Formats: sequence, structure tokens, C-alpha cells
Amino acid sequence: MPLVVMCGLPCSGKSRRTEQLQKYFMENCGRKVHVVCEDALGVQKNDTYADSQKEKDVRGALKAEVERKLNKEDVVILDSLNYIKGYRYELFCLIKHVQTPHCLVYCLTSEEISKSWNAERDVVKQYSPEIFDALVMRFECPDSRNRWDNPLFSIQKEDSLPFEAIRDALFYRKAPPPNQSTQSQPLSSTNFLYELDRVTQDVLTAIFNAQKTSVPGELVAVPGTDEKIVLTRNLNMAELRKLRRQFISYTKMHPTENISQISNMFVQYLNKSIH
Repeated sequence: MPLVVMCGLPCSGKSRRTEQLQKYFMENCGRKVHVVCEDALGVQKNDTYADSQKEKDVRGALKAEVERKLNKEDVVILDSLNYIKGYRYELFCLIKHVQTPHCLVYCLTSEEISKSWNAERDVVKQYSPEIFDALVMRFECPDSRNRWDNPLFSIQKEDSLPFEAIRDALFYRKAPPPNQSTQSQPLSSTNFLYELDRVTQDVLTAIFNAQKTSVPGELVAVPGTDEKIVLTRNLNMAELRKLRRQFISYTKMHPTENISQISNMFVQYLNKSIH
């Protein structure tokens, strides 16, 4: 079901707002709520945010956990900084693929207040001054004009959460329509993938064997098709396998109704790609 993406500076009140939302959805909407956060992953924040690769790995782990939790019934709240515009776009693509609504709750707390709240934490939970300042500098504010940041609820520290408006955005709004980059296309038949794999492998085998006795410029007959491969040069198996993977990926997104045409299509694709 819906995804709530929390967003804000370090120590800006995101976890407190997450708890309020979780309680509201459970008590007033009868929904099970899954909270995905860094603490549940055992993340050491200062160590993680000082290393770009570790930070990237954590974002990937959070996104994967969100994807696992999303279903038709429950609410998922991602309680993290979510400060990178590109990452919020990735989350938007995810909910488009699942075809569920989402919203962004932005804790619009000033840097000074956030810094004071950080200082009030237990020492082991505090952001170091260097990491805190670096995250503030890198923070990319959400903008409701961006479809991945919309609907956007900006909440200042003294504000009450607009529970009903958030509920309506999640439960009474249509999910964004999927597009070709996020939607898996239905396959033409139950054995489509099997045939796609088998036929393309047979074509590669025929080409590789033909190269042992052919010369550049020769036309190579391929079993299962009237099309011929024009060998302008020798092709190694690594290159052929790469072209096969590309063709399979494309064909999965644009499946043909006529499985018998796979060989023709693959040979035509190879002829265009190797010249």
C-alpha cells in the first residue's frame, strides 16, 4: 500500500513525526504500519556518512527493505534523511512500479534548532559536528513542482501533522501510472522466456561454429530463420553474449506475439549491431 517518505535535516524531528503517523494509521485507519529506518539496520551514522560508498550501500539497503515491505494493505514509512533529489526520484519510480500512492513529509526545522536537538541526544547517537555540517550542505530541499516530491507536506516544529490530508493523499488518490521503464510487460506465452533463451543461444552457437570455416564478408545461414548473418569480421563469444543479453532485455520489455519470429528478430538485431 502507500509509502510515506520522511525528509529533513539531521535531528529535525523525523522520527517523532513517524511515530505520530504510525499511531494515527493504526488507531484511526486500522492499517498495519512498517517503519523502515537506519537504526533497524544497525547503521553507525557518523561512520556511514563519512564514506560515500557506505552511504550508498545504506541507501540501497533502505530502498530494498521498502520494496520488500510494500504490499496492498500496509503503510510503509521510510524514516531517513532522504536528502538527495535523485534518491527520492528512485523511490518514486519504485511506487510507480508497484502502482501505489505516496507522499513526502518534510520536517522543515531550522539548522540551529536541529543542531541543538542533536546536542541533546545521547553522545553515541549524536552526529559529529563535521558530519552534521556536511549533511546540511548536501541537503537538497524537496520541491512540490517535482512529481517525485508531490504531494508534499512541509511541517515546522510547532505544527500539528495534517493527518486527514496525509490520509487522503495516500488512500484516496490514484497511484501514478506506470511507464515502460517501471512496468514489467506481460509475456506473450508461458514458454516465452524459455524460447527466447533457447533460440538466441542456438543462433550464437551457429555463428560461433560458422566462423571456424568462413571468411569475412561471407553470409552465414542460421537455423530457424531465412535471415543470414553478414560476417564482416570475426566476433568473439564475449561480444556475442553481450549482444544477446541486450536483445533479451529489450525483447522482455517488447514481447512479440509470434515466437517463431524470435530468430529473425535476433539475426536482424545482430546485423545492425555488429556493422
